[in-house]
Amino acid sequence: MNQKIDLNCDLGESFGPFKIGHDAKIMPFITSANIACGFHSGDPSVMARTVKLAKENGVAVGAHPGFSDLPGFGRRFINMSQNELKDAIIYQIGALEAFAKAGKIDLQHIKPHGALYNAAVKDETYAEAVIEAIQEVNPELILFALPHSEMKKMGTRAGLRVAHEAFIDRAYNPDGSLVSRSKKGAVISDTISAVERAMKIVKEKRVKAIDGQIVSFGEVHTLCVHGDTVNSVELAASVKKALGKSGCKVMSVGFFV
Repeated sequence: MNQKIDLNCDLGESFGPFKIGHDAKIMPFITSANIACGFHSGDPSVMARTVKLAKENGVAVGAHPGFSDLPGFGRRFINMSQNELKDAIIYQIGALEAFAKAGKIDLQHIKPHGALYNAAVKDETYAEAVIEAIQEVNPELILFALPHSEMKKMGTRAGLRVAHEAFIDRAYNPDGSLVSRSKKGAVISDTISAVERAMKIVKEKRVKAIDGQIVSFGEVHTLCVHGDTVNSVELAASVKKALGKSGCKVMSVGFFV
């Protein structure tokens, strides 16, 4: 298999005295880091440290903007106008872009977080806010999106570079959306299962939905493992090893999208 694939992770989600995830341990096994921008999690010092960690490990960095929802970790939907949301996203991109500039590293991509990501999958207003924010800040930034989502379709039509994303530690609905975390089986933490899913996604471009139906992806550019998944380090390390053994070239998505 002579295929290129990116392995991304949501990081920089600690804030103040609260530690979330295993950023330093997982960084050697990923190629793109989605860094929280202070709205759903993260703070200025955490952002600076995470950018530094990424640079030291040769990992590309991207902004991970979300709803302003620290208590709910950005996983609760907030009703916002398109312009209001666009401005909030620009604010967050700008914050991380400043830390990237200070750390002498370029921003590679944008990946919405949690409830914002899920809203932009189906709602054109939310997808358009994300797309407009990227266009106004830097249209060369890559947008991470589910393959069949409104965000992907609209981003492609707008001329953005779009990386098709699949999740190895989350269950899917038959329509290709992610199963709500409130439902049993939504998070997949078993390493063997996660590796099998990753390889099926890459080799066969499909995965089994939570009800047993098959979800077809088409081309996938980047695989996500969540930094706050219990055994995220083991998952990332195992998936990267399996991809390498199969002949995949694991590299930052900016090199091939």
